[in-house]
Amino acid sequence: MTSGWGWFVVVLVLANVAGAMWLLFAHSHAPAGEAGGETTGHVWDGDLRDANRPLPRWWFWLFVLSTAWGLFYLILYPGLGGFPGVLRWSQEAQHAAEVRDATERQAPRYARFAGMTLVDLSREADAMGEARSLYANNCAGCHGSDARGAVGFPDLTDAEWLYGQEPDTLVATISEGRMGVMPGWEAALGADGVAQLVAFLQSLEGADVDAATATAGRDHYALFCVACHGVDARGNAALGGPDLTNGIWLHGGDAASLRVSIAAGRQNQMPPHGDLLGPDRVRLLAAYVLGLGAGAGDGRAARGN
Repeated sequence: MTSGWGWFVVVLVLANVAGAMWLLFAHSHAPAGEAGGETTGHVWDGDLRDANRPLPRWWFWLFVLSTAWGLFYLILYPGLGGFPGVLRWSQEAQHAAEVRDATERQAPRYARFAGMTLVDLSREADAMGEARSLYANNCAGCHGSDARGAVGFPDLTDAEWLYGQEPDTLVATISEGRMGVMPGWEAALGADGVAQLVAFLQSLEGADVDAATATAGRDHYALFCVACHGVDARGNAALGGPDLTNGIWLHGGDAASLRVSIAAGRQNQMPPHGDLLGPDRVRLLAAYVLGLGAGAGDGRAARGN
């Protein structure tokens, strides 16, 4: 907050506090006048008078004390523009302190997992019990409660991994996140070129497509796609380039979906969870994900588009 806006908030808040106190005291007594000073002086229809009944004293002083407490609170805690308060409290500092406290209390529990590999952790029932909760709270929203993913969100139960399935790679993915970008190629290929490339990709899976169209698409592939997906189209884990031969398509493998992917491109983000979970929980979660794909075989059976 800039100093100008900070002072604006200070003046606005203090003016409201002062106004509240003025209203309380200005109307705490009935004005002198008719009927023992219990009317406002307004007369309606000749004989109807507005009564002015001040608050009971206990109620009046309760409001005064509440307003005074509000001002005292603003002196102790932030609320007056950029003034941090005498106690210099902040929600960030309190959260950090609570995280440190929780980490210290849980350290003995995680200490026994520290020397275990991810493979060993994935077979540890106690560790995986907690990891399932971590998955449900942090991952199920995108990858599904069964971890089988959805359009745009990878299936975690097979053996296909864009960046590889090495334990350290899984830890890095969860901790640091990933950003996947597939550029759009319609401007370079034109509508016909996109259609030819779609035919070539479908031919990799044995689909019945026009041979001449697929051959033309193969030439486009060699020019535009090899760098990310490899000469054999089996992907490039270093770049996160997916395997195009296994029937697994993150955004759909039908002709219409492939056409959109090639023409307009795609963008996906796996958000980082390292700061949120901490290194111990990240390792547990990586071990859990590793265990999900342990029985997936070579992962080359198509699982649908």
